[in-house]
Amino acid sequence: MRWQLPLTRKDTTVTCYNDLNKPKVHGLEQRYVSPTTGVCRKLVVQAVAPSGKSEVAIRNHANQASKLAIWLLSNSPIREWNIFGWIARWFWFTFKLLWTVIWLIVQIIAPDSVDDAGEDSDVFNTGLYKPYARRFRGQLWAARSPMEHSARVIDDGETDIPTHSLYPRVLVIHDPIRNEWVPCADRETIIRTKFIAISYRASDAYTRGPNYEIEKAQFTADVHATVLGLKYDAYWCDLECVGETSAEKKVDLYCMADVYRGAALTLIMLGKSSAGEDECWKSWGHRVWTLPEALLSSRLCYKFRDRNVVTPLSLFELANLAYTRYDTEQAIINAYSGKDPLERLERLTLLKSAIWQRASSAHAPGAAPPPPPPKLDMIGEKPVTDEAYEAERVYALMGFFEHRIKPNRSEDDLRALVRLSMANDNDRIAERMVSMLPSTITQKACWYSDDDIYGANLWDIVPEIQVAGVTVNGALVVDGCRAAAIRWKDFPEIAFMTAGSLKRNIIGFVPYLSWPALIIGLGIITAYRVGGIALIIIGLVILFFSPHLFVYSHSGRIVAAQPWLIGVKGAISKEDVEMNLYGGARGHFPRMYFTPSGSQFSVPERGTERGGSFRQYEDAKIADSGPDAGHIYTLIDTCSSTMYYFRAERPPTVCMFTGQEGGLGRFVLCSERCDINELHRESVLRMPTEISQKMEHTGWVALG
Repeated sequence: MRWQLPLTRKDTTVTCYNDLNKPKVHGLEQRYVSPTTGVCRKLVVQAVAPSGKSEVAIRNHANQASKLAIWLLSNSPIREWNIFGWIARWFWFTFKLLWTVIWLIVQIIAPDSVDDAGEDSDVFNTGLYKPYARRFRGQLWAARSPMEHSARVIDDGETDIPTHSLYPRVLVIHDPIRNEWVPCADRETIIRTKFIAISYRASDAYTRGPNYEIEKAQFTADVHATVLGLKYDAYWCDLECVGETSAEKKVDLYCMADVYRGAALTLIMLGKSSAGEDECWKSWGHRVWTLPEALLSSRLCYKFRDRNVVTPLSLFELANLAYTRYDTEQAIINAYSGKDPLERLERLTLLKSAIWQRASSAHAPGAAPPPPPPKLDMIGEKPVTDEAYEAERVYALMGFFEHRIKPNRSEDDLRALVRLSMANDNDRIAERMVSMLPSTITQKACWYSDDDIYGANLWDIVPEIQVAGVTVNGALVVDGCRAAAIRWKDFPEIAFMTAGSLKRNIIGFVPYLSWPALIIGLGIITAYRVGGIALIIIGLVILFFSPHLFVYSHSGRIVAAQPWLIGVKGAISKEDVEMNLYGGARGHFPRMYFTPSGSQFSVPERGTERGGSFRQYEDAKIADSGPDAGHIYTLIDTCSSTMYYFRAERPPTVCMFTGQEGGLGRFVLCSERCDINELHRESVLRMPTEISQKMEHTGWVALG
């Protein structure tokens, strides 16, 4: 799903607020927060092939003398009658040398200017990336800490729900004296009674219509006969045991896991075998709740409605009969049967995936829900109210967690999942999802991830952030992340240092002697003719060779550079990046590298040394001319001298360090929505973890 701004009239405006709570009205064009002023500004994007009002040609502020020297060496003065242009640029280059000499003399004469220049240089070369200058200022819908205010409405009776209940609230018990089945809510009686838990699908028991009560009574009679045939005199079935009041229903939903854990046996009531046994099993297996009902049970058996035989079965047999996604569900079955134990987080992740796939009436996380049809299966199969819980899947999943959350009718799957993650902090599911790059990034709640393009699992991620809460819009509010701003309007002037070399230092100093030699020679030529002519000739010779000398002196291997994150729309070549950053160089020292494994387009070299292949540039160009045209971007990191090609719907303006995986850091690239004070995930890159130390810690940010 591609993220796009809503279509509105041209005169539509929005209002955003800065950190001082001052409003600013602007249009719907993409904007960013200036890292230096904190002011919201219109985003201008440099592009390989500019199109549109907000895109400009690639520009740079690299050292102009270096750029002129490279141009003079790269262009012949006699080619294509370019001699006049070449001479003009040569004179401009020599003037740059003269200006540097004049500036040095002024600094020697006025020492205060030296101090001022030094302070400016220190401020510019901070050794840190430009910070992200905006913080989340809204209110949390649900907070991790009880000290924070939560806007979530707590329903009546929610605080009275026990943390754990080892027994069901109600059982249906057979009275042998009166020969009838009666509901029992007496706790002492329930504790001493062994019972059967009933698992079924509503369509196998009854249909909504004029015969509803008759079919329901027939199903109940079948259950009674089967339970007595199994030598039990009590059972739990949601059709009869789920309460009528809102408070009772929430208790029953919260304690579903305890019901099936505590049952001596779980009986699966299937439809009529005459309709097809496979169809009955598949119909039952596709329900949301059947997976936790089966996995949490100590023993299982099943019965078809039109047969009297009750057959026991194992989890392995159940998986073969009812479950269709063998790879995921077989691993879960192996874990719960003790054959192949899984780590806790891996097991919970597989359970989540399996339950999410069973949501018959649910919608894709983060996507808008479809028109609501009548929704019947909530707690087992009984409708809890006229409107079912939208977070049904999370409530089915929470039975496998140590700490559960109280059901709330006003929340959806995503907000409930965040609350469940916060309640079980050791698992940190939501924090891990932030660092993953799903195949589809949803428009809302973009932090949610079902998969990862890089092939990592949820348990492979080591999160570096903590979720503080979730907003009413489903945005995740995180704390503890490091963030940096991405520059899009042009290439800035980069402060950098090359490897020390006495030879280069001497050669780099020689061009600046040309003008002093010329000036001194002209000054003494009347008094000392021979000496004056010699100095003039020396000065001219140095001026002639100064482009060669200047370029050579600046062509060493770069050992340190001011950290910058620079973005370009389109696929730009490595040579063009080096030219725009440092003005170019002559020598055998590369100044930028392709990432071997950091982006969607990464191609590692197969040699003895780790590195990125040049092929990814060609792959990115092909993608930019194909179906992804207009959505391919390049990110240049001057700290690690690495460049990344990636796909995004909009240019990301913020880079956040959120976790680690596979020996690299996970950096989330986000665009900004200043009107709602949220960030939107556009892509995720795998970058060297050490560059995160060059990013400043930011406050709370909302990822929505």
